[in-house]
Amino acid sequence: MEIKTYVGSIRKARDYIRSRVCGAAPQVGVILGSGLARCVPPLAGSVVIPYSRIPGFPRATVAGHAGKLILGRLGTTRVAVMQGRFHYYEGHSMESIALPVRVLEYLGLKSLIITAAVGSMREKIKPGHLTVITDHINLMGRNPLRAFHEEEFGDMFPDLTGAYDPALRRLAVKICRKRKIPAHQGVYVAVGGPSYETQAEIRAFRVLGGDVVGMSVVPEVIVARQMGLRTLVLTWASNMASGMKGAALNHAGVLALGDKVSTNLRLVLSDLISRI
Repeated sequence: MEIKTYVGSIRKARDYIRSRVCGAAPQVGVILGSGLARCVPPLAGSVVIPYSRIPGFPRATVAGHAGKLILGRLGTTRVAVMQGRFHYYEGHSMESIALPVRVLEYLGLKSLIITAAVGSMREKIKPGHLTVITDHINLMGRNPLRAFHEEEFGDMFPDLTGAYDPALRRLAVKICRKRKIPAHQGVYVAVGGPSYETQAEIRAFRVLGGDVVGMSVVPEVIVARQMGLRTLVLTWASNMASGMKGAALNHAGVLALGDKVSTNLRLVLSDLISRI
């Protein structure tokens, strides 16, 4: 796809969404990961748009990803919730994964909260616990900015220092503590998937300084940083990683535990949105 065609797709998607919400620009965006369909905060005046109706949007193909964009208000804050995301391992190109984030920024978004299921590489991070991400190690072998640059996107070479907004991280930890929800801070290791990691890989990732591992998040964070969005990543441990005590690796288990975690995460998201 040529860059002009790509930018045109972003604008067409933006214009279609605007037509459904009478031009009201979302201020805060939320991307919901695997098993978190019930995490949608209580939104007033909500409009639900299936991804299939948005021009140029990819299609979600993974179980646990509903494939809907929900727009509404939480108090006075206008919110856009992506109920389902896109993954490199599904066969989507990096520019396709990046497109929804760019569309939201074109709509006027200022802050983005990204959630995801992860494997824990630390004994203290138990299944069901939350981890506020402080940084990442990108081992996906791809970057969403490669070959698709347009000046209006931002810098071609964005500085990723502070990509995980420090103030938002502090706020998330404070909210979790107040609600007595187990939460940690740590580094996200991004891999391509879809196979789970080997025991040797997990040992290597731990040596590199990783705390949790997953197959998403990083492409969206890089694009959000380039476009100047304040970004927070809040993950939940769906399992202990390969070779760790108690490791049990299957996607059905991820979805089952995600359903239980959703109640707590929904409360945290509501608190965050009302205070951003």
